[in-house]
Amino acid sequence: MKPLPLVLVVAACAAAAAWSPSPSCSSSPAAASTQSAALPRAYVDGNGPGWRTLTLADFVVVNGDADTWTEKDGVIHGTGKPNGGARSVKSYTNFEMVLEWKHHEFGGNSGLFVWCPESAFTDLPKGTLPRSGIEVQVLDLGYEAQWLQQKGKRSDWFTSHGDVFPVGGSTMQAFTPQITYDEGGAQWTCGNAKSSRSFPTKRLTRAAGEWNHYYVRGVNGEIRLWVNGEEVNGGRDCKPASGFLALEAEGAKVEYRNLRLRELP
Repeated sequence: MKPLPLVLVVAACAAAAAWSPSPSCSSSPAAASTQSAALPRAYVDGNGPGWRTLTLADFVVVNGDADTWTEKDGVIHGTGKPNGGARSVKSYTNFEMVLEWKHHEFGGNSGLFVWCPESAFTDLPKGTLPRSGIEVQVLDLGYEAQWLQQKGKRSDWFTSHGDVFPVGGSTMQAFTPQITYDEGGAQWTCGNAKSSRSFPTKRLTRAAGEWNHYYVRGVNGEIRLWVNGEEVNGGRDCKPASGFLALEAEGAKVEYRNLRLRELP
């Protein structure tokens, strides 16, 4: 289900510079025209010089079972059990990355970690999430719906639309530490002025069973996130600002595909 239009009141949000990469290219002019019209201006498909595909072979399953992470026909499947992470073989500093993800469970939880130090995974017990890093949330819409049903009110500390936040000993200055959403006449506020968790300025995530597209760019300690073609979130002054990527297992079946990455100067 597509989210209703929103009026957003941002209480503390750093202004982001406009940036609109060219749409995906096609060998057919007619196809290119059709595709350009269909895709948002900021859609990045990860094709071009310097981009390379990431497969499960580019990750090390740190503390999962043999079947926690598998790959078939270009799709990485995660059972979500036990909790843990699959970290990248390489460490990265400045990079841009695209990926698609899909939850299969209502309220499913997962995430993409960036800039994780080695200590985040050293002797990590089974059932334990990475100790530190910057997490780009991968959360199904049902998680918010369940909170509303159980608590009788909207969450004031998380969303299902691409939160970005530091974990453990990592630190980050949030672009949007506090925001008020207005959806269908209901208003609620997430975060506070001192929050290190950053909240999306638009709510663009698609429901379980549908593919979502993320474009993540990390440069000089600044992390930015585009959800389904629009920039919505990020943070600056991340520490550390170099380290491993990780796919998070957190209890729910999730799939990733079309992971592509380009290292930047």
